[in-house]
Amino acid sequence: MVIPIAEQIRQEVINVPLFKNLEIKNQTDTSADLFFYGDIVSDWWGAWQDEDQYPDAIKNFLNEQQGKDLNVYINSGGGSVFAGIAIYNMLRRHAQSNKVNVYVDGLAGSIASVIAFAGSNKPTIPSNAFLMIHNPWTSATGNAEELRKIADDLDQISTGIVNIYAEHLKEGVSIDTIKELMDKETWLNGADASEYFDIEVGDTKEYAAAVTDYADIPENVKKTMDSARKNKDAADNAKKRNQITKKRDQIKKITINNFTKGD
Repeated sequence: MVIPIAEQIRQEVINVPLFKNLEIKNQTDTSADLFFYGDIVSDWWGAWQDEDQYPDAIKNFLNEQQGKDLNVYINSGGGSVFAGIAIYNMLRRHAQSNKVNVYVDGLAGSIASVIAFAGSNKPTIPSNAFLMIHNPWTSATGNAEELRKIADDLDQISTGIVNIYAEHLKEGVSIDTIKELMDKETWLNGADASEYFDIEVGDTKEYAAAVTDYADIPENVKKTMDSARKNKDAADNAKKRNQITKKRDQIKKITINNFTKGD
């Protein structure tokens, strides 16, 4: 019998550690630390760096941490909207029966800003860390009717994100105010974010450089991030190159095996 290619690929990757993109530290019998220090991607194929996170990895991690409290640390520029919402909902379910404490160490941008509100308590954002909120975007081609449909879909996705923000507003803040901030793409440090959202402003920490770059970062934010990036040394770049090489080798192996396996 010829094994379908999809099944061959599944069999090949089943030996790849599903948690390889999870940075798990300080795990005990009662708690575990979870780090979102990369991009939020849809699946293993999109996780080109060890720091990248995706729903399947988080799902399996949470299954192993049932009954445990979590400390979640975020320094991410965001990524896939649907992957981020899935992760948010999984963490919220875990928070129904366990403590989930969320800390923004550097940046919770785009869909990562949604994950920042997934805890059982208020998220903690230091005054030198940032929350960035904006409307979802995409690149697309098509005729006028198709592009209008895509715009309508983006509006619906934006509404879903707004509904999450609405559950975490500071008393007296209108959701229309948040919509305006999203329309402008707004960067808020911890102190500024506390004027709109129900958060704790944490102690100032040494800033950790964000993984994802943005073209429209305000100058004051860019200066803070640039100073942090100067602390990154050649070892960090070598690590990333090694991660990409390993990923390519894994994909190459899967591809070769798909064409060499017979009946």
